[in-house]
Formats: sequence, structure tokens, C-alpha cells
Amino acid sequence: MAKLISGIQQIGVGVKDLKTAWSWYIKAFGVDVRIFEDDTVAELMLPYTGGQPQQRHAALALNMQGGGGFEIWQYSKRTPLEPKFEIQLGDLGIFSAKIVCPDANKAFTHFKSIGAEVLGEVTTNPAGQKHLFVKDPFGNIFNVVENNQNWFNKPNEPTGATFGAVIGSSDIDKALPVYKEILGFDTILFDGTEIFADFASLPGGNRKFRRVILAHSQPRKGAFSKLLGNAQIELVQAIEGEEPRKIFQDRFWGDLGFIHLCFDISSMHDLEKECNEKGFPFTVNSNVKHNQDGSFDMGEAAGHFSYIEDPDGTLIEFVETHKVPILKKFGIYLNLKKRNPEKPLPRWMVNMLGIQKVKI
Repeated sequence: MAKLISGIQQIGVGVKDLKTAWSWYIKAFGVDVRIFEDDTVAELMLPYTGGQPQQRHAALALNMQGGGGFEIWQYSKRTPLEPKFEIQLGDLGIFSAKIVCPDANKAFTHFKSIGAEVLGEVTTNPAGQKHLFVKDPFGNIFNVVENNQNWFNKPNEPTGATFGAVIGSSDIDKALPVYKEILGFDTILFDGTEIFADFASLPGGNRKFRRVILAHSQPRKGAFSKLLGNAQIELVQAIEGEEPRKIFQDRFWGDLGFIHLCFDISSMHDLEKECNEKGFPFTVNSNVKHNQDGSFDMGEAAGHFSYIEDPDGTLIEFVETHKVPILKKFGIYLNLKKRNPEKPLPRWMVNMLGIQKVKI
């Protein structure tokens, strides 16, 4: 079976205090459904954690209205480092997480009401979408984009969750094979070079950029594809000004900021073959630690995960999910290895995940 990408499963964000950060993200973005939470050792990320296993506390949280989740990630026995410089638009890596919303103006009012720092006003991007930028209390910037084709459940709250990312690139043409070919963002909504008025409120945003906004032409397939919904990738390349810096230069994966973008996939073997052929081999592969049934234990869930890097070292994670908790307290888990990987789960079954709501 050829590789199948079902959507963005989550964006990883490194924080100092998981409970404090998660509480704010629930208030801001409604990610109040816990899929897993555990405090274990990250054994396989050695290329990105100083060559040593690192203890960490992590939680995967969803918003049942739609969109990908947040993997909120905190070192347990190490003080996470912040960048040594103010991150500028165009620096290399994930500059901003994209968040989906049904109405940008209502989202603006919502963020103001909770005391969030909104950067500028509601504007329109070159793809014709209303959007705004908001900064969390920990220095991370979120791009909240109006999109009315992305809802799993009728939107009664101001936002859904992860819709994509704004990623700094040193050469967009070299990055496109990852995002357009491997990840399937095959539709160019915009490709242009200028000083963009809607970037004016961002650090370093008053410069000339090449900007490419990508979407996918075909609906995603897979167990959780209806919940994860559509997505966008926005690649930004600085054309003038200072040389861009790597956002995670001299820091570890898991330090403060957006640490990776993760995709829910099927057929890891075929995906690995394609990544190798295109020159982006797996840098981490949990297959080396599989148990006897082929799954890597992730606490309350299980699956197979891997990573590649884009040409600037931005980390892309792939997860082939094998088991997820539906009613953990009753020992009810969903085994995805026995299903047709292209077929979406019934809506009622996915909505069962919503029973695991948390208040922090």
C-alpha cells in the first residue's frame, strides 16, 4: 500500500511548565481533550537531545471542533533553553503555528477578552483569508486563520486547533520537495515576493519576503482525517535584511518554542522509501525499539514514529498510530492496525475521545 497522510496530527511546543501552558492553551484554543499524557524518557531522539536520553513530561491535546492537536512538551530534569536572540520572521524553522477559526473578528474579540497579546489587527493574507497573529504568554506566535471548511463538529467556540505552520526557509525552491511532494501540499494558493502589509506587526516583518502558501488539492483520507481536517503550510524566505538564523541553533529539540510538525500517516515503510528517494532520509525511526507486535509504547497510546528534516533542519514527525485510548478507565482502546487505513472512523467513535476532557 502506498503511503497515506491523513493530516496534521499535532504541532509540538516546548514549554517550561506543562500545566501552566496547557491551561492557557485550553482557554485560548480549546485543546481540552487529553489523548495521552506521560512522564517518561525520550530514548530515541538522541540526534537532537545532546546524545543523551532525556526525561520529559508530554501531553497530546485536541479540540473536538477540528484541526490537529498540540503536543505540549516539558523537560522533567533539565531547564529548557530559550533562544539567545529575538526570533524574526524569516528565521529558519517553525516561526508560527497556524490555528483555524470560523470567524477572525470573533477570534480577535476572544483573544482580547482573555488578555492575550494580539499583534496588530485582523488583516487579509494574499490567499484572500482573514487572519490575525496572537502571542502566548511564553513568547510563541500563533497565526489564526479563518476557514469554514475545516469543522468536524459545529464550531461553537472561537477557534479550532492546528491548521498548519509558518516556516522560515533559506531557499523555498529547495524546500518544496518536502512540503509539496512528500507531504502532499500540491496546491499553491499564493507565490509572490514583496513587503507584505499583513506581516507588519511581526518581529522583522517590515522586510521583503518571498511567501508561498500551500494547500492540498484532495481531501485527506484515514481514520482521523475528518477530525484533523484541511491544512496549510506557509513558507517564508527573507529576501533582504540580516542573514536568517536557525531558531533552534545551539538548543535541543524540546527546548522552548515550536519543536516539530507531526503528520498522521499509514504505511511507514513506503513513506521511508519515498523519503530516501527524494533525499530526505529518516533521522529517527522508532522501529529500532518496536515490541513484538510492531508498536512503540507511548504511554497511553502506541504506534510507529519517525522524523525527517527539511533542507534547513526543521523537524517533521510522522506517526503511524496503532492504538489510542477511547475509555481508558474502562480499558477500552481502539486498535487501528486491523482497519482499512483509508476509511475514516465513524463520527460517533471519534467523538468518544471527547469524554477525556480535562480542566487544568
